[in-house]
Amino acid sequence: MLQLGPIGFVLPWLLLALPLLPAIWWLLRVTPPAPRRQVFPALRLLRDLPAPEQTPSRTPWWLLLLRLVAAALIVLGLARPVWGPGAGTAGDGPLLLVIDDGWAAAPDWPARAAAAQAALDTASREGRRAALLTTAPTDTPESTRPSALMPAEELRARVTALRPKPWAPDRAAALAGFQSWRQNNPGALSTLWLGDGLEHQAEGDGSTPLAEALAAAGPLTLARAEGRATRLLLPPRAEPDRLLVSLRQTPAPAAGQASVLARTGDGRALASTTIDLPAGVTAGEAALELPLEIRNQVVRLDLDEDESAGAAMLLDERFRRRPVGLVGPAQAGADTPLIGSLYYLERALSPTAELRSGNIEQLLARQLSVLVLADRPISEGREREALDRWVREGGTLVRFAGPRLAEHPDSLLPVRLRAGERQLGGSLSWEQPQHMAPFPDTSPFAGLTPPAEVTVSTQVLAEPDPRLSERSWARLADGTPLVTAETRGAGRIVLFHVTANAEWSNLPLSGLFPDMLRRLVALSSGVAGAEGSAPLAPVETMDGFGRLGPAPSGVAAIAANAFAETRPGPRHPPGWYGVPGEGGERRALNLSASLPAPRPMAAPPAGTGFQAIGGVPAERDLGPWLLGAALLLLALDLLLSLGQRGLIGRPARLALLALALVAPLAPARAQQNDLPLVTRIGYVVTDDPSADEVARQGLVGLSDYVNRRTAAALGEPVAVRPGQDDLSVLPLLYWPILPEAQAPDPAAVAALNDFMRSGGIILFDTRDEGSGEGFSPGAREALQRVTRSLAIPPLAPVTAEHVLTRAFYLLQDLPGRFAGGQVWVSREEDRANDSVSPVIIGGHDWAGAWAVDARGSNPFAAIPGGTRQRTLAYRFGVNLVMYALTGNYKGDQVHVPAILERLGN
Repeated sequence: MLQLGPIGFVLPWLLLALPLLPAIWWLLRVTPPAPRRQVFPALRLLRDLPAPEQTPSRTPWWLLLLRLVAAALIVLGLARPVWGPGAGTAGDGPLLLVIDDGWAAAPDWPARAAAAQAALDTASREGRRAALLTTAPTDTPESTRPSALMPAEELRARVTALRPKPWAPDRAAALAGFQSWRQNNPGALSTLWLGDGLEHQAEGDGSTPLAEALAAAGPLTLARAEGRATRLLLPPRAEPDRLLVSLRQTPAPAAGQASVLARTGDGRALASTTIDLPAGVTAGEAALELPLEIRNQVVRLDLDEDESAGAAMLLDERFRRRPVGLVGPAQAGADTPLIGSLYYLERALSPTAELRSGNIEQLLARQLSVLVLADRPISEGREREALDRWVREGGTLVRFAGPRLAEHPDSLLPVRLRAGERQLGGSLSWEQPQHMAPFPDTSPFAGLTPPAEVTVSTQVLAEPDPRLSERSWARLADGTPLVTAETRGAGRIVLFHVTANAEWSNLPLSGLFPDMLRRLVALSSGVAGAEGSAPLAPVETMDGFGRLGPAPSGVAAIAANAFAETRPGPRHPPGWYGVPGEGGERRALNLSASLPAPRPMAAPPAGTGFQAIGGVPAERDLGPWLLGAALLLLALDLLLSLGQRGLIGRPARLALLALALVAPLAPARAQQNDLPLVTRIGYVVTDDPSADEVARQGLVGLSDYVNRRTAAALGEPVAVRPGQDDLSVLPLLYWPILPEAQAPDPAAVAALNDFMRSGGIILFDTRDEGSGEGFSPGAREALQRVTRSLAIPPLAPVTAEHVLTRAFYLLQDLPGRFAGGQVWVSREEDRANDSVSPVIIGGHDWAGAWAVDARGSNPFAAIPGGTRQRTLAYRFGVNLVMYALTGNYKGDQVHVPAILERLGN
């Protein structure tokens, strides 16, 4: 390819025809134009005229110049000029495209995909073959081996289908695959490596060996994103009054900030916090302060504006604080250091739970997850009835034995107790303190290892029972139960057969004691009791962008006792694992918990070329435009030549010339003139170019989706200004409400009210509802200003029976880019407009979900549901268009049986 400034020529040899233009000039000069015919009135008029020999005049210079320009444009167009061609790679051998497709490539993946496609376009123009090597492994052994060499245009589909993986690249495996591939492909290569800029090994250098092997095979070009720090969101730390969130990043040359969003299970943003990151730092931390009841609803943390699996953190029961009530014996001194019955309980539970104190009645008056009674008998009457009701409604009651409970057992125990206690040297005695046996696999303590130094000298014994074995969660070495449990209603009762202090055993002095209590507190929120080797099946898994979705078919379950050691990978991607269904146990497997701190990759070998990713406009093929211009000039030349020969008159020449000049402007006017002939959706101009462009892209994407999925035929959307443009031919208006939007003027108000009275629908979108709450502060107040003078009817939320939910697709929700908010429609039916609501109000940023850019991709992420949510947004758009075009015809279907019955009668 020959490149001259910003223009490149795919077939530069055709430019050799340009020096021939002077020869064409000479030929046109020596070739006279065709003689002009002239009708004479009579032969007698010529009788006395002389008959000298005359030659026709030469072709006018301006006509020659016109023809030369047309010829030059044809030569240039056939040479396939390209504006802004990709830089390509050095060398002329086959192209090897190496792509880091791990989690770190996700934030700027569209730019990476565009760079890869540009490289393939360049290779295709040069007639070079290409192969693809991805560094993130999959569940097939061939995933990190280069593909076969093929024509570059055939590789485009594979590159287009690539998506970032939610785990780290394995460059060692990629190196092994490349070396094996080179044995069958020994020729020279030109390599373009789209790197993510990170070193993914915890120690050492894993990128240099691969870079050296690629450079040894031929010219190497490294493409990388400049000026962007790669960030990794770390597991938070739970403190009594807040949640500490932290991140790691590669060093950034300039100071910045990172916003962390706390979300619920349905994607709603509950709170956010900002981490300040001075220049050059690699770590940051901030506090997320929320009331406990609200904080326990948080199931996910996200780095705003960083869409990757490393920027998302799922929070399971390990990250939540549960309110735990502590009640000791009636006598004072329960919290006396070292000997009090509540002393060790407070220190074991305070790092992970909110502790509350008081009597039983006071504690049960508030929301409580766990109630711990240390050697505290329960009296009959109102107290026992209240506790029994609380347990059956889902509470977890944990009791510790002691002298008082041994003398006065009650019915709120998992097993019946023998009178008295078993102690060293007593009547029911053993000769030496007993050690603990390993926990059974069915116990929630499975996976914990009892220390050898933990011994028991005194305990209360359980009466023999056929179900005693299944109710025993911990035993002593001689088989006697140490911890027993029973499920009652939706809750459970757990009994430690020893005291909560060191009087009967040294269990409270060991590190096992807080671990056992944390497991019990986790059970209070419905986590299944089975740990051990029970398999936790994949429920939802993340993709490379951090979006949750159904688990792929190749994902395997994880044994519960191996969950903490499991690293995310092709067989176990990050996401939710557990028991499917409502209320089942779920464990979060997060990517960042197993990754080292991000650090830049080492410098590539000497001689490596560099290329920036992003910020480069797409190349344009100028050939069709130049050939089109040449055809126009040739058509003009034809008109002028006919005029010179006298075959057309001067008025006709002027008319044809005017037609040729006006023809390019016709398409621009066509859109306005054919509004009554083509069904279009309109959007209200906001005078914010970015918001108007999003609205246009959104309605373009929706119109295309409607045209492909239904029998409707929508044209290009049109921008309108109420009060200035005619709204009567539009069935639907989309109006994005910006925070600075002002009330419309009287002319616009009158036009909008007439539009709604005539059956038109206006979709107001504040873009700040549900999971987008806080994205557009002030939009709701702006909505009030905009609609204050409009004839807005009384509103009500959209119900499951509304026609909007079943006009074409059956929908339960009406999401857009955001989800979880409320959508409002007219409460009363207006029979004049077929009971169609003239307004629909919401804040899901529907245009952002529908938007399609010039490359045909969706530029905005759908939060939190990703691809599935975007599909539902498109389906809502189809329902909306059908609702605007056909009214309540779906609602009328419910009357068909009654109409048929009346007709039959």
